[in-house]
Amino acid sequence: MQYKKMREEINKIAEKIADKRVMEMFLKCFYNTLETTTEYLPDGTTYVFTGDIPAMWLRDSSVQVTGYLPYVNCDPDVKAMIKGLLKRQFKFVQIDTYSNAFNDVPHERRHRDATDFSHGNIWERKYEIDSLCYPLWLLVKYYELSKDGSVFDEDFDKAFKLITDTFITEQKHDEKSPYYFKRSGDFSSDTLDNDGKGAKSGYTGMTWSAFRPSDDKCVYHYLVPSNQMVVATFKKLIPILSMLNKDKRTIQKSEKLMSEIEEGIKKFAVVVHEKFGKIYAYEIDGLGNYNLMDDANVPSLLSLPYLGYCDINDELYQNTRKFILSESNPFYFFGKYGKGIGSPHTPKNHIWHISLVIQLLTSGSEKEINECFNTLTSTDAGTGFMHESFDADNPEKFTREWFAWANTLFAVATVKMLSKGA
Repeated sequence: MQYKKMREEINKIAEKIADKRVMEMFLKCFYNTLETTTEYLPDGTTYVFTGDIPAMWLRDSSVQVTGYLPYVNCDPDVKAMIKGLLKRQFKFVQIDTYSNAFNDVPHERRHRDATDFSHGNIWERKYEIDSLCYPLWLLVKYYELSKDGSVFDEDFDKAFKLITDTFITEQKHDEKSPYYFKRSGDFSSDTLDNDGKGAKSGYTGMTWSAFRPSDDKCVYHYLVPSNQMVVATFKKLIPILSMLNKDKRTIQKSEKLMSEIEEGIKKFAVVVHEKFGKIYAYEIDGLGNYNLMDDANVPSLLSLPYLGYCDINDELYQNTRKFILSESNPFYFFGKYGKGIGSPHTPKNHIWHISLVIQLLTSGSEKEINECFNTLTSTDAGTGFMHESFDADNPEKFTREWFAWANTLFAVATVKMLSKGA
Protein backbone atom coordinates (compact mmCIF):
# COMPACT_ATOMS: atom_id res chain seq x y z
CA MET A 1 0.00 0.00 0.00
CA GLN A 2 1.21 3.49 -0.85
CA TYR A 3 -0.92 5.80 1.34
CA LYS A 4 -0.23 8.51 -1.23
CA LYS A 5 -2.99 10.95 -0.29
CA MET A 6 -2.32 10.69 3.43
CA ARG A 7 1.39 11.27 2.91
CA GLU A 8 0.61 14.41 0.91
CA GLU A 9 -1.57 15.74 3.73
CA ILE A 10 0.96 14.88 6.42
CA ASN A 11 3.71 16.67 4.52
CA LYS A 12 1.54 19.78 4.51
CA ILE A 13 1.10 19.51 8.28
CA ALA A 14 4.82 18.93 8.84
CA GLU A 15 5.67 22.06 6.87
CA LYS A 16 3.82 24.13 9.48
CA ILE A 17 6.19 23.01 12.26
CA ALA A 18 8.84 25.69 12.65
CA ASP A 19 11.16 23.66 14.87
CA LYS A 20 12.99 21.21 12.57
CA ARG A 21 13.69 18.74 15.39
CA VAL A 22 10.01 18.64 16.40
CA MET A 23 9.01 18.27 12.75
CA GLU A 24 11.31 15.26 12.42
CA MET A 25 9.94 13.77 15.65
CA PHE A 26 6.39 14.21 14.38
CA LEU A 27 7.10 12.44 11.09
CA LYS A 28 9.01 9.60 12.73
CA CYS A 29 6.31 9.04 15.34
CA PHE A 30 3.41 9.40 12.90
CA TYR A 31 4.73 6.74 10.54
CA ASN A 32 6.15 4.42 13.20
CA THR A 33 3.14 2.09 13.33
CA LEU A 34 2.65 2.08 9.57
CA GLU A 35 6.29 1.45 8.71
CA THR A 36 7.43 -0.87 11.49
CA THR A 37 4.51 -2.68 13.18
CA THR A 38 1.90 -3.23 10.46
CA GLU A 39 1.59 -6.49 8.54
CA TYR A 40 -0.96 -7.40 5.86
CA LEU A 41 -2.12 -10.99 6.19
CA PRO A 42 -3.12 -13.26 3.27
CA ASP A 43 -6.81 -13.14 4.25
CA GLY A 44 -6.93 -9.38 3.73
CA THR A 45 -6.81 -8.50 7.41
CA THR A 46 -4.26 -6.26 9.12
CA TYR A 47 -2.02 -7.33 11.99
CA VAL A 48 -0.59 -4.48 14.08
CA PHE A 49 1.91 -5.55 16.73
CA THR A 50 2.94 -3.34 19.60
CA GLY A 51 6.64 -2.71 18.81
CA ASP A 52 9.41 -4.36 20.77
CA ILE A 53 7.09 -7.24 21.71
CA PRO A 54 6.10 -9.31 18.63
CA ALA A 55 2.41 -9.63 19.52
CA MET A 56 -0.77 -7.69 18.79
CA TRP A 57 -2.61 -6.22 21.75
CA LEU A 58 -6.25 -5.42 21.06
CA ARG A 59 -5.74 -2.23 23.08
CA ASP A 60 -2.46 -1.02 21.58
CA SER A 61 -3.37 -1.81 17.99
CA SER A 62 -6.58 0.22 18.26
CA VAL A 63 -4.78 3.35 19.46
CA GLN A 64 -1.79 2.85 17.14
CA VAL A 65 -3.96 3.63 14.09
CA THR A 66 -5.94 6.57 15.48
CA GLY A 67 -3.55 9.05 13.88
CA TYR A 68 -4.56 7.68 10.48
CA LEU A 69 -8.33 7.86 11.05
CA PRO A 70 -8.77 11.43 9.67
CA TYR A 71 -7.71 10.11 6.25
CA VAL A 72 -10.15 7.22 5.82
CA ASN A 73 -12.29 9.18 3.37
CA CYS A 74 -9.50 10.57 1.20
CA ASP A 75 -7.07 7.65 1.10
CA PRO A 76 -8.37 4.18 0.14
CA ASP A 77 -5.22 2.53 1.50
CA VAL A 78 -5.89 3.96 4.98
CA LYS A 79 -9.47 2.79 4.81
CA ALA A 80 -8.45 -0.72 3.80
CA MET A 81 -5.79 -0.92 6.50
CA ILE A 82 -8.13 0.09 9.34
CA LYS A 83 -10.97 -2.09 8.06
CA GLY A 84 -8.51 -4.97 7.91
CA LEU A 85 -7.44 -4.32 11.50
CA LEU A 86 -11.03 -4.30 12.75
CA LYS A 87 -11.70 -7.55 10.91
CA ARG A 88 -8.58 -9.13 12.47
CA GLN A 89 -9.52 -7.90 15.95
CA PHE A 90 -13.00 -9.37 15.73
CA LYS A 91 -11.57 -12.69 14.53
CA PHE A 92 -9.27 -12.75 17.56
CA VAL A 93 -12.15 -11.97 19.91
CA GLN A 94 -13.95 -15.01 18.52
CA ILE A 95 -10.99 -17.18 19.49
CA ASP A 96 -11.12 -16.04 23.11
CA THR A 97 -12.66 -13.05 24.86
CA TYR A 98 -10.36 -13.45 27.87
CA SER A 99 -7.10 -12.87 25.96
CA ASN A 100 -5.41 -9.49 25.64
CA ALA A 101 -2.68 -10.19 23.05
CA PHE A 102 -2.43 -12.46 20.01
CA ASN A 103 0.02 -13.99 17.53
CA ASP A 104 -0.50 -13.48 13.80
CA VAL A 105 -0.48 -17.27 13.26
CA PRO A 106 -0.56 -20.15 15.74
CA HIS A 107 2.93 -20.93 17.05
CA GLU A 108 4.90 -21.79 20.17
CA ARG A 109 6.15 -18.23 20.91
CA ARG A 110 3.66 -17.43 23.66
CA HIS A 111 3.15 -17.34 27.41
CA ARG A 112 2.26 -20.66 28.98
CA ASP A 113 0.26 -19.75 32.05
CA ALA A 114 -2.11 -21.80 34.13
CA THR A 115 -5.57 -20.85 32.90
CA ASP A 116 -8.70 -22.55 31.63
CA PHE A 117 -8.10 -22.18 27.87
CA SER A 118 -5.13 -22.29 25.49
CA HIS A 119 -4.69 -21.62 21.77
CA GLY A 120 -1.71 -21.13 19.45
CA ASN A 121 -2.89 -17.66 18.43
CA ILE A 122 -2.90 -16.45 22.03
CA TRP A 123 0.24 -14.60 23.16
CA GLU A 124 -1.11 -13.86 26.61
CA ARG A 125 -4.39 -14.53 28.41
CA LYS A 126 -4.73 -11.66 30.85
CA TYR A 127 -8.39 -10.71 31.02
CA GLU A 128 -8.80 -6.94 30.73
CA ILE A 129 -12.08 -5.12 30.12
CA ASP A 130 -10.42 -2.58 27.87
CA SER A 131 -9.12 -5.30 25.53
CA LEU A 132 -12.72 -6.00 24.53
CA CYS A 133 -13.69 -2.32 24.51
CA TYR A 134 -10.97 -0.95 22.29
CA PRO A 135 -11.99 -2.62 18.99
CA LEU A 136 -15.54 -1.32 19.56
CA TRP A 137 -14.16 2.14 20.42
CA LEU A 138 -12.11 2.16 17.20
CA LEU A 139 -15.09 0.85 15.21
CA VAL A 140 -17.28 3.73 16.39
CA LYS A 141 -14.61 6.29 15.49
CA TYR A 142 -14.14 4.70 12.07
CA TYR A 143 -17.88 4.60 11.36
CA GLU A 144 -18.53 8.15 12.55
CA LEU A 145 -15.98 9.38 10.01
CA SER A 146 -16.63 7.02 7.10
CA LYS A 147 -20.30 5.97 7.48
CA ASP A 148 -19.08 2.62 6.15
CA GLY A 149 -21.61 0.09 7.43
CA SER A 150 -19.80 -2.83 5.81
CA VAL A 151 -17.59 -3.19 8.91
CA PHE A 152 -20.63 -4.40 10.86
CA ASP A 153 -20.37 -7.82 9.27
CA GLU A 154 -20.79 -11.39 10.50
CA ASP A 155 -17.47 -11.34 12.34
CA PHE A 156 -18.54 -8.20 14.18
CA ASP A 157 -21.93 -9.71 15.04
CA LYS A 158 -20.35 -12.81 16.56
CA ALA A 159 -17.68 -10.84 18.41
CA PHE A 160 -20.07 -8.26 19.85
CA LYS A 161 -22.38 -10.96 21.19
CA LEU A 162 -19.40 -12.68 22.83
CA ILE A 163 -18.16 -9.38 24.30
CA THR A 164 -21.57 -8.55 25.75
CA ASP A 165 -22.03 -12.04 27.17
CA THR A 166 -18.54 -11.98 28.73
CA PHE A 167 -19.15 -8.63 30.40
CA ILE A 168 -22.46 -9.96 31.76
CA THR A 169 -20.80 -13.13 33.10
CA GLU A 170 -18.12 -11.03 34.78
CA GLN A 171 -20.71 -8.93 36.61
CA LYS A 172 -20.88 -11.98 38.88
CA HIS A 173 -17.35 -13.28 38.50
CA ASP A 174 -17.19 -15.22 41.77
CA GLU A 175 -20.38 -17.09 40.93
CA LYS A 176 -20.30 -17.56 37.16
CA SER A 177 -16.88 -17.06 35.62
CA PRO A 178 -14.70 -19.95 34.42
CA TYR A 179 -11.65 -17.67 34.23
CA TYR A 180 -8.58 -18.03 36.39
CA PHE A 181 -4.96 -17.03 35.84
CA LYS A 182 -1.70 -18.14 37.45
CA ARG A 183 1.85 -17.43 36.28
CA SER A 184 5.03 -19.00 37.59
CA GLY A 185 8.65 -17.91 37.37
CA ASP A 186 9.97 -14.35 37.39
CA PHE A 187 6.52 -12.87 36.84
CA SER A 188 4.67 -14.75 39.56
CA SER A 189 3.48 -11.38 40.92
CA ASP A 190 1.02 -11.41 38.02
CA THR A 191 -0.72 -14.42 39.54
CA LEU A 192 -4.22 -13.63 40.75
CA ASP A 193 -5.08 -14.19 44.39
CA ASN A 194 -7.47 -16.88 45.58
CA ASP A 195 -5.89 -19.68 43.51
CA GLY A 196 -6.04 -17.62 40.33
CA LYS A 197 -9.66 -16.47 40.67
CA GLY A 198 -8.84 -13.03 42.07
CA ALA A 199 -9.72 -11.29 45.33
CA LYS A 200 -13.32 -11.60 46.52
CA SER A 201 -15.79 -9.05 45.15
CA GLY A 202 -19.37 -8.09 45.92
CA TYR A 203 -22.02 -7.42 43.27
CA THR A 204 -22.16 -3.80 42.07
CA GLY A 205 -23.58 -4.02 38.55
CA MET A 206 -20.10 -3.21 37.23
CA THR A 207 -18.11 -5.80 35.31
CA TRP A 208 -15.00 -7.50 36.72
CA SER A 209 -11.46 -7.23 35.36
CA ALA A 210 -8.48 -9.41 36.24
CA PHE A 211 -5.86 -6.97 35.01
CA ARG A 212 -5.36 -3.26 34.40
CA PRO A 213 -4.47 -1.85 30.95
CA SER A 214 -0.88 -1.88 32.19
CA ASP A 215 -1.20 -5.70 32.26
CA ASP A 216 -0.67 -5.54 36.05
CA LYS A 217 -3.17 -7.43 38.18
CA CYS A 218 -5.93 -5.42 39.83
CA VAL A 219 -5.88 -4.88 43.57
CA TYR A 220 -9.69 -4.63 43.57
CA HIS A 221 -11.36 -6.05 40.50
CA TYR A 222 -13.97 -3.47 39.57
CA LEU A 223 -11.63 -1.25 37.58
CA VAL A 224 -13.50 2.03 37.40
CA PRO A 225 -12.04 3.72 34.26
CA SER A 226 -12.41 0.48 32.30
CA ASN A 227 -16.07 0.25 33.31
CA GLN A 228 -16.45 3.89 32.31
CA MET A 229 -15.00 3.01 28.92
CA VAL A 230 -17.70 0.34 28.48
CA VAL A 231 -20.40 2.91 29.19
CA ALA A 232 -18.90 5.54 26.88
CA THR A 233 -18.39 3.07 24.02
CA PHE A 234 -21.77 1.37 24.29
CA LYS A 235 -23.60 4.73 24.41
CA LYS A 236 -22.24 5.55 20.97
CA LEU A 237 -22.34 2.05 19.52
CA ILE A 238 -25.88 0.97 20.46
CA PRO A 239 -27.69 3.69 18.43
CA ILE A 240 -25.61 2.74 15.40
CA LEU A 241 -26.56 -0.92 15.82
CA SER A 242 -30.23 0.00 16.14
CA MET A 243 -30.06 2.13 13.00
CA LEU A 244 -28.44 -0.75 11.11
CA ASN A 245 -31.17 -3.15 12.33
CA LYS A 246 -28.78 -5.44 14.14
CA ASP A 247 -29.91 -8.28 16.42
CA LYS A 248 -32.46 -6.79 18.82
CA ARG A 249 -31.84 -9.28 21.60
CA THR A 250 -28.12 -8.51 21.72
CA ILE A 251 -28.86 -4.77 21.64
CA GLN A 252 -31.29 -5.12 24.54
CA LYS A 253 -28.76 -7.12 26.55
CA SER A 254 -26.05 -4.53 25.90
CA GLU A 255 -28.38 -1.67 26.86
CA LYS A 256 -29.25 -3.38 30.15
CA LEU A 257 -25.59 -4.10 30.83
CA MET A 258 -24.60 -0.49 30.14
CA SER A 259 -27.30 0.81 32.45
CA GLU A 260 -26.28 -1.52 35.28
CA ILE A 261 -22.62 -0.58 34.95
CA GLU A 262 -23.41 3.13 34.90
CA GLU A 263 -25.58 2.81 37.99
CA GLY A 264 -22.85 0.80 39.73
CA ILE A 265 -20.29 3.51 39.00
CA LYS A 266 -22.54 6.18 40.48
CA LYS A 267 -23.36 4.11 43.57
CA PHE A 268 -20.02 2.51 44.40
CA ALA A 269 -17.15 4.28 42.59
CA VAL A 270 -17.54 7.84 43.91
CA VAL A 271 -15.82 8.60 47.20
CA VAL A 272 -15.35 11.77 49.22
CA HIS A 273 -11.75 12.94 49.56
CA GLU A 274 -10.97 15.27 52.43
CA LYS A 275 -9.10 17.69 50.16
CA PHE A 276 -10.64 17.28 46.70
CA GLY A 277 -14.27 16.47 47.53
CA LYS A 278 -16.14 13.86 45.49
CA ILE A 279 -13.80 11.95 43.19
CA TYR A 280 -13.73 8.63 41.33
CA ALA A 281 -11.83 5.75 42.89
CA TYR A 282 -9.52 3.84 40.55
CA GLU A 283 -10.65 0.40 41.75
CA ILE A 284 -13.31 -0.92 44.11
CA ASP A 285 -14.37 -4.38 45.25
CA GLY A 286 -18.04 -3.88 46.10
CA LEU A 287 -17.26 -4.81 49.70
CA GLY A 288 -16.38 -1.31 50.86
CA ASN A 289 -12.72 -1.24 49.80
CA TYR A 290 -11.33 1.14 47.21
CA ASN A 291 -8.03 2.27 45.71
CA LEU A 292 -7.32 5.99 45.22
CA MET A 293 -4.73 6.45 42.45
CA ASP A 294 -4.41 6.69 38.71
CA ASP A 295 -2.20 4.81 36.27
CA ALA A 296 -0.63 6.17 33.08
CA ASN A 297 -2.17 3.45 30.93
CA VAL A 298 -5.47 4.15 29.16
CA PRO A 299 -8.26 3.75 30.15
CA SER A 300 -7.36 5.89 33.13
CA LEU A 301 -9.30 8.35 35.21
CA LEU A 302 -7.37 11.16 33.52
CA SER A 303 -8.50 9.90 30.09
CA LEU A 304 -12.27 9.99 30.67
CA PRO A 305 -12.99 12.90 28.26
CA TYR A 306 -10.62 11.37 25.70
CA LEU A 307 -12.62 8.14 25.91
CA GLY A 308 -15.89 10.04 25.56
CA TYR A 309 -17.21 9.35 29.06
CA CYS A 310 -17.61 12.98 30.13
CA ASP A 311 -16.85 16.58 29.23
CA ILE A 312 -13.56 18.06 30.44
CA ASN A 313 -15.54 20.58 32.52
CA ASP A 314 -17.54 17.93 34.38
CA GLU A 315 -17.21 18.76 38.09
CA LEU A 316 -16.59 15.20 39.27
CA TYR A 317 -13.96 14.73 36.57
CA GLN A 318 -12.26 18.01 37.46
CA ASN A 319 -12.14 17.06 41.15
CA THR A 320 -10.65 13.70 40.20
CA ARG A 321 -8.20 15.34 37.80
CA LYS A 322 -6.92 17.68 40.54
CA PHE A 323 -6.37 14.65 42.77
CA ILE A 324 -4.51 12.52 40.22
CA LEU A 325 -2.31 15.43 39.07
CA SER A 326 -1.08 15.98 42.60
CA GLU A 327 1.19 14.31 45.11
CA SER A 328 -1.94 12.69 46.59
CA ASN A 329 -1.78 10.26 43.67
CA PRO A 330 1.00 7.82 44.65
CA PHE A 331 2.02 7.53 40.98
CA TYR A 332 2.37 11.24 40.20
CA PHE A 333 6.04 12.12 39.98
CA PHE A 334 8.03 15.37 39.96
CA GLY A 335 11.58 15.77 38.66
CA LYS A 336 14.11 18.05 37.02
CA TYR A 337 12.77 17.33 33.53
CA GLY A 338 9.04 17.14 34.11
CA LYS A 339 6.06 16.11 36.16
CA GLY A 340 3.36 13.62 35.34
CA ILE A 341 1.72 10.27 35.96
CA GLY A 342 3.66 7.02 36.01
CA SER A 343 2.68 3.48 36.89
CA PRO A 344 3.46 0.65 39.30
CA HIS A 345 4.34 -1.20 36.09
CA THR A 346 7.55 0.84 35.74
CA PRO A 347 10.20 2.12 38.19
CA LYS A 348 9.48 4.84 40.73
CA ASN A 349 9.89 8.42 39.46
CA HIS A 350 9.28 7.30 35.86
CA ILE A 351 6.71 9.39 33.96
CA TRP A 352 4.89 7.96 30.95
CA HIS A 353 4.76 9.80 27.64
CA ILE A 354 1.26 8.39 27.14
CA SER A 355 0.01 10.07 30.31
CA LEU A 356 1.51 13.41 29.24
CA VAL A 357 -0.30 13.22 25.91
CA ILE A 358 -3.58 12.34 27.61
CA GLN A 359 -3.09 15.23 30.03
CA LEU A 360 -2.56 17.53 27.03
CA LEU A 361 -5.59 16.19 25.14
CA THR A 362 -7.90 16.58 28.14
CA SER A 363 -6.77 20.05 29.26
CA GLY A 364 -8.53 23.36 28.75
CA SER A 365 -5.48 25.34 29.86
CA GLU A 366 -3.07 26.65 27.21
CA LYS A 367 -0.34 26.84 29.86
CA GLU A 368 -0.80 23.20 30.84
CA ILE A 369 -1.00 22.08 27.20
CA ASN A 370 2.24 23.88 26.32
CA GLU A 371 4.01 22.51 29.40
CA CYS A 372 3.03 18.95 28.51
CA PHE A 373 4.12 19.36 24.89
CA ASN A 374 7.44 20.87 25.89
CA THR A 375 8.07 17.95 28.24
CA LEU A 376 7.24 15.47 25.48
CA THR A 377 9.64 17.06 23.01
CA SER A 378 12.47 17.39 25.52
CA THR A 379 12.44 13.89 27.04
CA ASP A 380 12.95 11.66 23.99
CA ALA A 381 16.62 11.08 24.97
CA GLY A 382 17.66 12.25 21.52
CA THR A 383 15.95 9.32 19.77
CA GLY A 384 13.15 11.23 18.08
CA PHE A 385 10.66 8.75 19.52
CA MET A 386 8.46 8.49 22.57
CA HIS A 387 9.06 5.78 25.16
CA GLU A 388 7.02 3.87 27.68
CA SER A 389 8.45 5.85 30.61
CA PHE A 390 11.40 8.06 31.48
CA ASP A 391 13.13 9.06 34.69
CA ALA A 392 11.88 12.53 35.66
CA ASP A 393 15.43 13.45 36.71
CA ASN A 394 17.24 11.78 33.81
CA PRO A 395 15.36 11.13 30.53
CA GLU A 396 18.33 9.11 29.27
CA LYS A 397 16.99 6.40 31.57
CA PHE A 398 13.83 5.12 29.91
CA THR A 399 11.86 1.93 29.31
CA ARG A 400 10.93 0.52 25.89
CA GLU A 401 12.67 2.26 23.00
CA TRP A 402 10.13 0.94 20.47
CA PHE A 403 6.61 1.60 21.76
CA ALA A 404 4.30 2.46 18.87
CA TRP A 405 1.25 3.38 20.97
CA ALA A 406 3.11 6.31 22.55
CA ASN A 407 4.48 7.42 19.18
CA THR A 408 1.01 7.59 17.64
CA LEU A 409 -0.32 9.63 20.55
CA PHE A 410 2.55 12.11 20.24
CA ALA A 411 1.67 12.62 16.57
CA VAL A 412 -1.98 13.18 17.51
CA ALA A 413 -0.92 15.69 20.17
CA THR A 414 1.27 17.55 17.66
CA VAL A 415 -1.63 17.92 15.24
CA LYS A 416 -3.74 19.31 18.09
CA MET A 417 -1.04 21.83 18.95
CA LEU A 418 -0.91 23.00 15.33
CA SER A 419 -4.69 23.31 15.14
CA LYS A 420 -4.54 25.66 18.12
CA GLY A 421 -1.76 27.67 16.56
CA ALA A 422 0.59 26.83 19.40
